[in-house]
Amino acid sequence: MSVSPRTFLLSCGGTGGHLSPGIALAEGLAARGDRAVLLISHKQVDARLAAKYPALRFAPIPGSPFGGHPAVLGRFLATQSRGFAAGLGLVRSLRPAAIVGFGGFTTASIILAGALHGVPVALHEANRVPGKAVRHLARFARRLYLPPGVVLPGVPEGKIRAAGLPVRAEIRALPRVEAAARLGLDPAKKILVVFGGSQGATPLNAWARAAVGALAALDVQLACVTGLGKGDAALTTAPGPGGAPVRAAWIPFCDDVAALLSAADLVVARAGAGSLAEFARIGSPAILVPYPQAADDHQRANAAWFAARGGGLVLEQTALEELTPLATSLLLDPARLAAHRAALARLDAAPSLDFILDDLDNRVAARPQPAVRAATPA
Repeated sequence: MSVSPRTFLLSCGGTGGHLSPGIALAEGLAARGDRAVLLISHKQVDARLAAKYPALRFAPIPGSPFGGHPAVLGRFLATQSRGFAAGLGLVRSLRPAAIVGFGGFTTASIILAGALHGVPVALHEANRVPGKAVRHLARFARRLYLPPGVVLPGVPEGKIRAAGLPVRAEIRALPRVEAAARLGLDPAKKILVVFGGSQGATPLNAWARAAVGALAALDVQLACVTGLGKGDAALTTAPGPGGAPVRAAWIPFCDDVAALLSAADLVVARAGAGSLAEFARIGSPAILVPYPQAADDHQRANAAWFAARGGGLVLEQTALEELTPLATSLLLDPARLAAHRAALARLDAAPSLDFILDDLDNRVAARPQPAVRAATPA
């Protein structure tokens, strides 16, 4: 006899770092016969990434970031009120087996709506310093998935499970020749990738534009993900050894992260938890430049953890003048790059997605069973 699939609501909008693990979890649920509705923001970055997954169901939900300025605070309260109303409607109509929140400004409204109706709630935090949404909503959750070694004061240990960030199925190592071809680059030359996250990083973009000539002189190609609205797509060249042209690819939005990272000999990046999980999955050594204004300075904590385990190096944004010699020295040292790749393989050894799926299966409402008709007395 067949059974009905359970429905899960996944709140994961606002940035690629929230949406990507939500997509990974939705893919895992679908593979097990369940279904998911991913609640996303109205931001362009969410729409661009969601468009790649026509088999998944996405639903925009009102929300905006919190801030102390009266206008920002007023917008936050207004959109959260609308988001709560929308969340109540979804909970009542879909009757989800559970709600999973990945943090960010779209999380609070649906978590509160679910808790009000007694729906099991789980929260996932990928950063080494839990964000405001997870800290404040932890009391409503039956389960918290936190990075190994991270605790949340005041939360009973029985609620917490150590789990890394689920990575989308498409994020897997590709043959270098194929990956470089997708970027329009030469697989026979070194490739440095600059990746400031799904929205780009202006200081890293500026460094890349200034360093492209020095890199080309060493026969090193560049692929820079600038972020939407921070430059047009282009394939440029600069003189290399003997005057031969060396290519540089400028990419406003990268929806082929597997190719981007598989082509890279080295990545220069911010230190969002989602990016670090993808670097580990592909095996891409990185020089991390933590975003100085990240909430609770969580990127610096992420970067320190990553570097301590051998995944790469850390450089403060105030020291960007040191980035060119640091990157080139590492690019020209195959032994060091190989050591970082070996460390990344160890970091990716834990199967976070399967662990979370199994744990959710044990925690949430049982799968609906088909009705059994009572026997008719003879």
